[in-house]
Amino acid sequence: MIDNISWLAIYPEIVLLVMACVIALVDLGVKSKGRTPTYILTLLTLLVVAVLEAMYARNGSTFYGWGNMVVSDAMGSWLKCFAAVAMMVTMVYGRPYASDRDMLRGGEMFTLSLLALLGMFVMIGANNFLVIYLGLELLTLASYALVALRRDHSQSVEAAMKYFVLGAMASGFLLYGLSMIYGATGSLDIGQVFQAINGGQIRHQVLVFGTVFVVAGLGFKLGVVPFHMWVPDVYQGAPTSITLMIGSAPKLAAFGMTMRLLVDGLLPLAFDWQQMLMVMAVCSLLIGNLAGLLQTNIKRMLAYSTISQMGFVLLGLMSGVIHGNVDANAVENAYSAAMFYVVTYVLTTLAAFGVILLLARDGFESEEISDLAGLNQRSPLYAGVMAICLFSMAGIPPLVGFYAKLSVLQALISSGATSHIALAVFAVIMSLIGAFYYLRVVKVMYFDKPLTATSVSAPMDVRTVLTLNAAALLVLGLLPGGLMSLCADAIVRALAT
Repeated sequence: MIDNISWLAIYPEIVLLVMACVIALVDLGVKSKGRTPTYILTLLTLLVVAVLEAMYARNGSTFYGWGNMVVSDAMGSWLKCFAAVAMMVTMVYGRPYASDRDMLRGGEMFTLSLLALLGMFVMIGANNFLVIYLGLELLTLASYALVALRRDHSQSVEAAMKYFVLGAMASGFLLYGLSMIYGATGSLDIGQVFQAINGGQIRHQVLVFGTVFVVAGLGFKLGVVPFHMWVPDVYQGAPTSITLMIGSAPKLAAFGMTMRLLVDGLLPLAFDWQQMLMVMAVCSLLIGNLAGLLQTNIKRMLAYSTISQMGFVLLGLMSGVIHGNVDANAVENAYSAAMFYVVTYVLTTLAAFGVILLLARDGFESEEISDLAGLNQRSPLYAGVMAICLFSMAGIPPLVGFYAKLSVLQALISSGATSHIALAVFAVIMSLIGAFYYLRVVKVMYFDKPLTATSVSAPMDVRTVLTLNAAALLVLGLLPGGLMSLCADAIVRALAT
């Protein structure tokens, strides 16, 4: 018999699933080009789900359901809440763009977006290998379809094919690694896997091989080197509204899945997987920033920026355990810094792509950096929003990106390990190099002559949300303590179980 706790653990997921089906049916009777009734219903669904998850997170309780396969804790609830908010903002920014390109004619965008979010929720709340894989496949299959939503656009279809082929390979890596760990421990339950490994009665070599494949699969979802091949091509080829979707909320889900697998399940093997994360972080910072210098397409530039930003997240994840010694304060600082970084990165990405979507018009994509020339003369507000986003990504105070980078570097240096101090210095140097291509865009917006005298206009909802989004980057940079404390408390509560 299924108890009430089991149902309580997945209430938000049930709401998402039911409403995705309802919206698909309601949309059959909607004839307007902008799909206004479906759009409003989608936003209401996302708002309800975000509020539910925030209530769960504020409660602070941790409970398991469905035979221990699902867990609801503060970390997972906050990540789900932020993912729902990110998806809601994406819908607001992306609807005018999608409507102009006839991407809403069948209403699939709203239903597939909710199903993708459902996959993220399952990934974040999973306490079982099979449940994690189920959520991952739901997210990726919906994402493949969203990338190819412009059926008459060859570049989008090509990007979807690349995404599908490389995504299938990454899913195979992850599944193979999980199967090896299952074979070694005899359990699919993440908690039981931790206990089995911690007991020391298992062949270490088999576990390490399994961990290598798991880290490879996680690396693909995070978009880090050497599993970054899909990121620039998919970011550039996908419709910009879909690029924003796959570049924002799924990063929160990937972080949640990484925490569940590596920290909750494979923490006794931290010495092994931290070495892999270190190599991936160094390569991501190096390749992401150097390749970003060469880009003229702004979506492709932001793709390489994502690779380097995820390198910082990996630095946080690898600095929690020092030489196999688990220190509670070090673990809290490291993982909360990584969580804070990924949340603020998503917030910055939303605003940056929001401006790019605003500049796109029917028949004009605004994908080249040169398309932003003289934006300050055409619209000082949107030029200012974009500048805030770019300065934040570069880590320039007083914006939130500066504090995010600082918190990760503090976690690295406070460990006291010589190698970690060297990594912190390397990360700072790479950030200085990366600042060049961010500042280059600012220079184009403020000092180049505009290519067109067309003014930039936006619907009231887009203008309001974009302004609030940019203001959040500044406010959280000046007063980061609240969000940082929230992340720290969530991590502490999650690890306490």
